[in-house]
Amino acid sequence: MPTDGTQLSPSPTLLAWREESAATRLEYADGHVGWIVTRHELATEILRDPRFTREFTRLPMSGEPHANIDADATESIRVGGPLDNDGSVHARLRRAITGRLSVKAARSYRPRIEEIVQEQLASLQQAEARPIDLTAAYSEPISARVHCLVMGVPADREDEYFDVFVGASTLQDKFDFARARLAEKRGAPSVDVLSDLASSDLSRHEKEGLALVMLSAGRDSVAHLISTSTVALLREDRSQWEWLRTNPEGMVRAVEEFVRVGSLFLTLFSRTAKEDVVYDSLTVRAGESVSVALPAANRDPRRFDRPDTFDVQRDAYGHLGFGYGIHGCAGQQVARVAITEAISALLRGLPTLELVDADQLRPMPFAHPVATYKTGAVRVEW
Repeated sequence: MPTDGTQLSPSPTLLAWREESAATRLEYADGHVGWIVTRHELATEILRDPRFTREFTRLPMSGEPHANIDADATESIRVGGPLDNDGSVHARLRRAITGRLSVKAARSYRPRIEEIVQEQLASLQQAEARPIDLTAAYSEPISARVHCLVMGVPADREDEYFDVFVGASTLQDKFDFARARLAEKRGAPSVDVLSDLASSDLSRHEKEGLALVMLSAGRDSVAHLISTSTVALLREDRSQWEWLRTNPEGMVRAVEEFVRVGSLFLTLFSRTAKEDVVYDSLTVRAGESVSVALPAANRDPRRFDRPDTFDVQRDAYGHLGFGYGIHGCAGQQVARVAITEAISALLRGLPTLELVDADQLRPMPFAHPVATYKTGAVRVEW
């Protein structure tokens, strides 16, 4: 796996592989030799193909994401993760949480999300020390507070949520927090994801595992995209920033471009062939795993015009930044609202914002063995 790329400037090796072939042999951390897919068309084929399973994961980088957890947490994670199941099992788990994540539901959250963003913007504007880290002072708090809103974490637990899911903690800490909040919802349900989950017909382990997934997943992507989109808008000649500032109606398209070029994931979680699968340019044998490389597929010139150019006016629909197929991101509609409001508030409230430096302009170690980018500090002033 090439490690010399960044969110906005993918590794030349990755892009070279794409031009050589739709898929390239990839050695996974466990020694298995599978594939990495770098072209958009083949990526969509594999992500929607029921002949591939998500029931177990091979990681392209070394690391153990489920280390040091007790047996109860292990069983809950095994049975309660919709990303790690297929077919009717996956559908049943997903139905338990998607009612509060639809387009209609996401729109209903907008007034409160606007308030959250304005509160964080006011805090940012009052900061005396400059430059300031946008990730720590703006992106991370917004993503955590929006996540608490949708999941149903009460206001008096928001600081604890931030400490556990944004700060340094163990997977066991996260599981214990999820289990406690779920237990609270059984006694005092409300209108939120955790309440829906608590009242569902899933087993205890399924509920607890799914609660952990929902409290963890997506929050980091929203923070990452707020920071990375700001870097993309402000670097070089600032023309994209100035255009959006004077054309706020362009934000609908711009958000899709943010996700196309700024995804947290270098590779999505792997899929494994349940049988021999043959495409025009590739044969995947039963038992072989495949990982989709988002930076390459989302910049495939066969799918996007001028793919290496960041252009908020382009039609970026069809990108794979939120995944694709049955395992696509369940919370993507809420993510769009949060990112839209966060970037729009910066454009209106801090029109002279300038990028001083960003860690992500240089390669950093990956944040997770599936190969996800670190957001890093984004230092800004105005």
